[in-house]
Amino acid sequence: MSDTRFGLDGIEPLAVTIRPVTLDTFEGQKHLVGDDKPLRRAIEEKHRFSFVFWGPPGTGKTTLARIYAASLDAVLFELSAVSAGKQDIKTIIETDTGSKPKILFLDEIHRFNKSQQDFLLPYVESGVLTLVGATTENPSFEIIPALLSRCRVFVLESLGDDAMKTIAKRTRIPVPKDALDWLIKMAGGDARQMITVLDNAKRLYGKISLTSLKETVQSKHLRYDKLGEEHYNTISAFIKSMRASQPDAALYYLARMVEAGEDPKFIARRMVVFASEDIGMSQPTALVVANAVFEAVTKIGYPECAINLSHGVIYLSLAKKDRRVYDSLRAAQADVKKYGNLSIPLKVRNPVTKLMEDLAYGKGYEKYDEESYLPDKLKKKQYFKQ
Repeated sequence: MSDTRFGLDGIEPLAVTIRPVTLDTFEGQKHLVGDDKPLRRAIEEKHRFSFVFWGPPGTGKTTLARIYAASLDAVLFELSAVSAGKQDIKTIIETDTGSKPKILFLDEIHRFNKSQQDFLLPYVESGVLTLVGATTENPSFEIIPALLSRCRVFVLESLGDDAMKTIAKRTRIPVPKDALDWLIKMAGGDARQMITVLDNAKRLYGKISLTSLKETVQSKHLRYDKLGEEHYNTISAFIKSMRASQPDAALYYLARMVEAGEDPKFIARRMVVFASEDIGMSQPTALVVANAVFEAVTKIGYPECAINLSHGVIYLSLAKKDRRVYDSLRAAQADVKKYGNLSIPLKVRNPVTKLMEDLAYGKGYEKYDEESYLPDKLKKKQYFKQ
């Protein structure tokens, strides 16, 4: 396996040299590694089990895998599912590690096909390998049920501004406030991308400024991580072009992804989400079309499915836009987080026992009642603006 830690000039990238080796210096993901949280407990108690990290790039998946392996004093094998295959798994299985357990960190596990996952399954099931997968895709769609059932899924979140600022300070590269604010916004919660741009700008220009950062980002020669930064920049431009009702721009970014060999199901899934998030009730058939495109892509595959994608992209781009569905859901979720489980009105509770009937469960319920069924504290709330 080749050593991918070094850049073209033979110098370790900054993202590698400042990578945390313990949870004490790890930023973000407090819901997983905060006090008494599940992953922290697993690390501190040296609990060995297989799991999958699901989340955006640059949020700590590789770092957490290495910290976890170190806590178990295990031998960590790192593979990318983009280039790895069954023979790589065989090599790891046959490697003598003495009494130390073997942990396989499989990055982009969603790119392992069904046959490869089937091959991996018995080794995970028997405990010969402890699997730590990493994916930016929904594991429910991309990992076979038998393998997924033997793994716990940890969902990682994009890093917040405070965490990004702390990580930027750790680079020890002086960055003016306006440049740092721009860099954090540009990186969108991706620490690796932020550090890479800083590192490259420092090597190119010596001193960091807003101008030098922008020039660095625009340099095509520095976009070497096509499976990371360029991948997400392109899908972002694709979505925003459809949102702005610009079919030509959306088709261009679609063509870039198709020519780069992007997984067509990845593109189609984003279109299904877009249909509800950005079009919603203004044209409900958009979801039907997007789902039809996904089905066509799944059945047909490249190269012909690119035509189905194009069909859907033009339809979604030209459709009227309405974000009320998305906004109303987020507003309701905000109240759930703010107030917790508020008491449900008795009239809409289900009286499944005699005791419940005696307690007035369901009493006064009318099918077409105009009185709000929301909890008392939220009676006047209106999430969906008609």
